[in-house]
Amino acid sequence: MRWDNLTENTAKAGNGALFAADAVTTRTFDTPEFRGITFHEIRARSIVNRVPGASRMPFEWTVNPYRGCSHACVYCFARKTHSYLDLDTGLGFDSQIVVKINAGELLNRHLDSRQWHGAHIAMGTNVDCYQRAEGRYRLMPGIITALRDHANPFSILTKGTLILRDLELLRQSAEVTEVGISVSVGFTDPGLWRTVEPGTPSPERRLDVVRTLTDNGIGCGVLMAPVIPFLSDGPDQLRTTVRAIAAAGATSVTPLVLHLRPGAREWFMQWLGEHHPHLVRRYERMYADGAYAPTWYQRRITRRVHELAAEFGIGPAHRGEPRRVSAPEVPVPQPDGPAGGPTQLTLL
Repeated sequence: MRWDNLTENTAKAGNGALFAADAVTTRTFDTPEFRGITFHEIRARSIVNRVPGASRMPFEWTVNPYRGCSHACVYCFARKTHSYLDLDTGLGFDSQIVVKINAGELLNRHLDSRQWHGAHIAMGTNVDCYQRAEGRYRLMPGIITALRDHANPFSILTKGTLILRDLELLRQSAEVTEVGISVSVGFTDPGLWRTVEPGTPSPERRLDVVRTLTDNGIGCGVLMAPVIPFLSDGPDQLRTTVRAIAAAGATSVTPLVLHLRPGAREWFMQWLGEHHPHLVRRYERMYADGAYAPTWYQRRITRRVHELAAEFGIGPAHRGEPRRVSAPEVPVPQPDGPAGGPTQLTLL
């Protein structure tokens, strides 16, 4: 197993790519929530990561206390990162979880550095920092505390309900710095959820998180991701999902069409062949040119979600200002963005 760039003590790691056997602790727990999962506890050398310049992400710095994710979303773009450790990007990504046990300590030290100037830090952008492991390792309270104590702006994207455990810390942080919270809910279909996101809380429970956060004065947006072609993109499906998001009080909704990068693509296509074999050829055509769906399709989905968001009274909104569904429903015309194209809604 490769552990290069994850070790704190480079002397132990030597010049090779293997992490020394005495510098990692591997654990399993015989409890229902952790059965079948192996945890590799390491002491990382760094915790704040710079996003590559070619990335489409709207931020420059991230913190990821875990690698691998028990949410087991079949489409997860981060699967490829497990191959860097010679770990399997399929079941291995779902069940072999790397835990950076010194994450809070490292972050506090980093924020203390004179070289750090308080840039925004995004979390949950690679794997979910509120996945099941967080219930045992409790890394996020230390991370949020460090950010709060340094008044450092940050954002969190999650599918996990465990974020509510840290509600008070989030509230304290929002008093001293900019805090952005988004919950990922791509669809509300329970049958699709059970097969494509088997390790996550249900969409209904995630929307309860949105409701709780906004009711406690912490504005929460929804990343409507992924919109899955031919499975969650029907007009009635989009309407049902956006309406549920609005009813939860989300401050904004941002649609994101499924993209299939190497590592995720192979795993997703295997899943598709098992559960929806009639769609395999359609996906091969749609994604023939790369990881992303055609631009025309992405624009169509964005425009439709934008129209539904306007109809149901969702943002863009000011942080902390929840929106509610009015009754009866009255469609509100929403013009397109510049040059007739769709307007992308805010994520955070």
